[in-house]
Amino acid sequence: MNDLPSSDRPRVTARPTRAIILTIIILLVLLGALYLWRGWRAGQAQAWQPQAVVVAATLVSPRDIPAALEAVGNLRAVREVTLSPEIGGRVSAIHFEAGANVGTGALLVQLFDGPERADRRAAQAKAAFAGVQVARSRELAPTGAEPRELMEQRVADRDQATAAVQQIDARLVQKQVRAPFAGVLGIRRVNLGQYLNPGDAVATLTALDTLFVDFALPQQELSRLKPGSTVIVTSDAWPGRRFTARVNAIEPKIGEDTRNVTVQALLPNPDRALRPGMYVTAALELPVQQGALLVPATAIQTSAQGDSIIVIRGKNARAGGKAEIVPVQTGRRIGNEVVVTSGIKAGDMVVTEGQLRVQPGAEVKVAAPAAQGGR
Repeated sequence: MNDLPSSDRPRVTARPTRAIILTIIILLVLLGALYLWRGWRAGQAQAWQPQAVVVAATLVSPRDIPAALEAVGNLRAVREVTLSPEIGGRVSAIHFEAGANVGTGALLVQLFDGPERADRRAAQAKAAFAGVQVARSRELAPTGAEPRELMEQRVADRDQATAAVQQIDARLVQKQVRAPFAGVLGIRRVNLGQYLNPGDAVATLTALDTLFVDFALPQQELSRLKPGSTVIVTSDAWPGRRFTARVNAIEPKIGEDTRNVTVQALLPNPDRALRPGMYVTAALELPVQQGALLVPATAIQTSAQGDSIIVIRGKNARAGGKAEIVPVQTGRRIGNEVVVTSGIKAGDMVVTEGQLRVQPGAEVKVAAPAAQGGR
């Protein structure tokens, strides 16, 4: 076979060898590029670190706070009456102005009493003559000049005449409208010469020095209600001012519709700042609540799942740490703070501003030195 001529041997080509080498080189280049790209990504990941979110936070500290039961109340006058005549008659004189302060027994309206005064003068004359007759009989009866029975008859006539005068005096009093107590008069509702029927309104008379505060509380608070308890009254008519009342009475029957207990408090009103008919806020003071946890209202986040607070966890939570969302139960509001009844404890750092930029588990940094809760 080796003796075959060189022209008849198979010719070996170099093309397949070059293709294989080129393929290997391309694969090596791709692998190198992939390696370099992964190394670059890893370097970038190591170089980038998440930035801590700057927030405002406060330290939760236990405090003793006043406790109270608040309700919407209504002011009512202790003494108030609509003045009206007892009998009919024509108004002959008006002795008051609307809005005036009057004393007890002040004459306000006089009805025409001419016939009654004439009857009184006649009755007085009869009573005087009867008195003279009695005196004469008492002189004559002991001597026998006049029967004793006649003296007794004249005494009876004198007493009857005196009673007639008193009866007319009572009718004259009915012709007058007087103030039964001291107070402030309302708008005048009569005019001079007007005929008044019994019961027609003349004006209202209200004593403003003392008022009733009526308010209602749920029946579950019945055990906490006691006569003499302090009630703090506030009104939007006097912002920033507080009035003090005392529980005067507690309705013994629970409301069938509302299941509330009606409470009445007595409110001194010496400067007459408050008026009957006003709506007020009545806060029944209770024993001081000790060790309450208060947070600013801005720390509370409300959602469909309920209320929550972001608490900073870490060795130095006052400076910063990881954010943790904690569900909480809240109580009443005191000014700009809210009582938290469960979910947090004393010493926790809670976020008060910047919650929208904080994710659960994120690093946070306190912007300024933490203020004590409620300061």
